[in-house]
Amino acid sequence: MRVAVAGCCHGELDKVYETLALAERRGPGPVDLLLCCGDFQAVRNEADLRCMAVPPKYRHMQTFYRYYSGEKKAPVLTVFIGGNHEASNHLQELPYGGWVAPNIYYLGLAGVVKYRGVRIGGISGIFKSHDYRKGHFECPPYNSSTIRSIYHVRNIEVYKLKQLKQPIDIFLSHDWPRSIYHYGNKKQLLKNKSFFRQEVENNTLGSPAASELLEHLQPTYWFSAHLHVKFAAFMQHQAKDKGQTAKATKFLALDKCLPHRDFLQVLEIGHDPSAPDYLEYDIEWLTVLRTTNDLVNVTGRLWNMPENNGLHTRWDYSATEEAMKEVLEKLNHDLRVPCNFSITAACYDPSKPQTQMQLVHRISPQTTEFCAQLGITDINVRLHKAKEEQHLCGEYEEQDDVENNDSGEDWSEYNTDTSALSSINPDEIMLDEEEEEEDSIVSAHSDMNIPSVEPSSDQASDFSASFSDVRILPGSMIVSSDNTLDSSVGREGKSGEAVESGDGIDLTKVPLKRLSDDHEPEQRKKIKRRNQAIYAAVDDDDDVA
Repeated sequence: MRVAVAGCCHGELDKVYETLALAERRGPGPVDLLLCCGDFQAVRNEADLRCMAVPPKYRHMQTFYRYYSGEKKAPVLTVFIGGNHEASNHLQELPYGGWVAPNIYYLGLAGVVKYRGVRIGGISGIFKSHDYRKGHFECPPYNSSTIRSIYHVRNIEVYKLKQLKQPIDIFLSHDWPRSIYHYGNKKQLLKNKSFFRQEVENNTLGSPAASELLEHLQPTYWFSAHLHVKFAAFMQHQAKDKGQTAKATKFLALDKCLPHRDFLQVLEIGHDPSAPDYLEYDIEWLTVLRTTNDLVNVTGRLWNMPENNGLHTRWDYSATEEAMKEVLEKLNHDLRVPCNFSITAACYDPSKPQTQMQLVHRISPQTTEFCAQLGITDINVRLHKAKEEQHLCGEYEEQDDVENNDSGEDWSEYNTDTSALSSINPDEIMLDEEEEEEDSIVSAHSDMNIPSVEPSSDQASDFSASFSDVRILPGSMIVSSDNTLDSSVGREGKSGEAVESGDGIDLTKVPLKRLSDDHEPEQRKKIKRRNQAIYAAVDDDDDVA
């Protein structure tokens, strides 16, 4: 089947779907599935905007609300994970996944589903060491600390995913697995993003938790975003047991949705022709959710997951055949994800803006139904109960602030050493300098094991070419002549406009630009001008990342 993968969407759903439509007209056929690697921005209204961790000048409604309201419908099944710029209050309603709009499915804090027999897993958020061992204690209204910590990956989600034993076909993460850059064209990556050099050389760029999952799950494909650059890699794993065939993972990171950027890739992925063409729950994942239900923590206290160290009576929460049969019976042998989307918050009305819309911590009917059917407890119900009985939200928000500033305790099994912080990514939205540095860089002394199979530079370079595709841009993506990088791109923009107007131009005769173009124009470094296309309110003298 044809699967499209998008990098950071930043709320530009119309642009993504327009580009997909153009790809279908130029390509061999329709796209069956769209996967989005975070920063989706499912913003329904003004209250959701206030829950997005970006400076106010970047808070724009974009186009998701039209899909939420039913004004528009996603033309292709869309599955996404969360990143670090999200309407966190909206996604928090669906910790185990669910529909944010018709035909648009969120995988949850972590999740696994199936489509046409292809097993798709993912984890939302980005890694930050001092929040990694905390529970999911945040709830709206967020303060200046929890509006960020809400999207930080927690050890419980990684632990759940590490209980999986059956093969994963596709895995999604927002930030990159640490070390993956050693398995691709590292020279070209550093040519495009020279400010990554120190982190790459020190092996501190990326998420150690994602790297741990990569080593454990060994999926066929792994897709990421976050660093706003296209990068392909090929990682050959070692066989886990003697006699087993060693697996390999094809990694691809994509850029953000802007004109002339490599934000979209279409791939042919093998599937089971006899499998249903609707989204299905994964029985092993559901069983893991059920077995780990009692491990869920809604406090800000630091805690460790069970392990075989003599301190825990149980440390293996993997799914047994008997447990999976029991879960299957609970679901009446029907694994189809129900199309039970419902509107839970008022939708943005351009004619009646409501800047003072109240923030509410909601319980989603989808999550309630899912938890009742599976026999688990909604994290949000636990939070509500904790807030009513002990006012834990306020208590642990204050605790979080103290820990961020004063605690000398080791926050995570992945140590943080800020003594070697180098330049940060100027292509990222800045919250504040310290926050972004810590999000993207953690200690070179992490206890993550570096994969023992050394990458082949020849193999990595050859592999990057396998992710070449045409750069397809609808006319609406061409903002102005000021944003045109060269004349060839300008001509491509005109052809895109012709496609949208339906004037019958033969698209097969239009010259196309390769996504894997190795020679980027110097003008790409002019960040302010480029970002005006998506953040129209930014002034020329603003600091844009």
